[in-house]
Amino acid sequence: MNKEDLRIVFMGTPEFAVESLRALVEGGFQVVAVCTQPDKPVGRHGSQLQAPAVKQYALSKGIPVLQPVKMKDEAFIEQLRAYRADLQVVVAYRMLPEVVWAMPRYGTFNVHASLLPQYRGAAPINWAIINGETETGITTFMLDQQIDTGRMILQERFPIPDEANVEYVYDGLMHLGAKLCVQTVNLILESDGQMPTTAQAETPEQGALKPAPKIFKETCEINWAQPAKAVYDFIRGLSPYPGAWGAVVADAPLEVKVFATRKTALPCTARPATLAADKHHLYVATADCWLEILELQIAGKRRMAAQDFLNGMRGKINSLEIS
Repeated sequence: MNKEDLRIVFMGTPEFAVESLRALVEGGFQVVAVCTQPDKPVGRHGSQLQAPAVKQYALSKGIPVLQPVKMKDEAFIEQLRAYRADLQVVVAYRMLPEVVWAMPRYGTFNVHASLLPQYRGAAPINWAIINGETETGITTFMLDQQIDTGRMILQERFPIPDEANVEYVYDGLMHLGAKLCVQTVNLILESDGQMPTTAQAETPEQGALKPAPKIFKETCEINWAQPAKAVYDFIRGLSPYPGAWGAVVADAPLEVKVFATRKTALPCTARPATLAADKHHLYVATADCWLEILELQIAGKRRMAAQDFLNGMRGKINSLEIS
């Protein structure tokens, strides 16, 4: 079978998935349909609907779009079956029932943003950074009954610099994922679905498995009573979105979102969450060292540099003497 004859149904929703879809389309593969989440209400009172990024791209290329609310809906199943897909590709979508993932002759594979079996779940990029990992990667694997547990096809590593935040790693993995997506489709096509795969249980010993559950607002609350390195990693693991938040103390408690910090070697004995400043720098107390805040946001205000915050808070923050 030539790649032009291979019928692919692509499943995904966010911008992260668009890059893989684009790589398939521009690579000359036949994407016969796209499945994505329903349009999302936005604006005041949810009065407008916003199409997912994958839908927007698919429509621009004339690709039919399916937006099922329930994946087991009989009408959707019949609609999907009518496209006679040889292969389904999933990138950042949702859990599929067996009636869907087992439908094509070559099955369904997923492009996952972690080095499986580590960081199975909805937010692998965030949790890898939060946990201070120095590398992550992309894994393609065949779907089975459990979430993110199928046999692995390809895997490639991606370094996480110490100063990197989610935006940096997201962008890097998005492009790496697109590359491995195309490589995986080619491998499946060339081997007629008999490509070598590896069971996740057969990977080298990696210690206890670290999950990557979905992130909610309460997940994003900063615990200042941890060592500075842990707080630093937590903040960059949620920056720029959804953003880590927490209460800090100047002359009174104040809730802020923090987007960027810098580690220091300044020992700290102040109560965690206490703010302090010198002429040009803003610091917050952690369990061991002062952590410099570089960018933050007060509720109802724009995101700002620490210097702008300081200009409006003179006299309300204790002075930090640095030798």
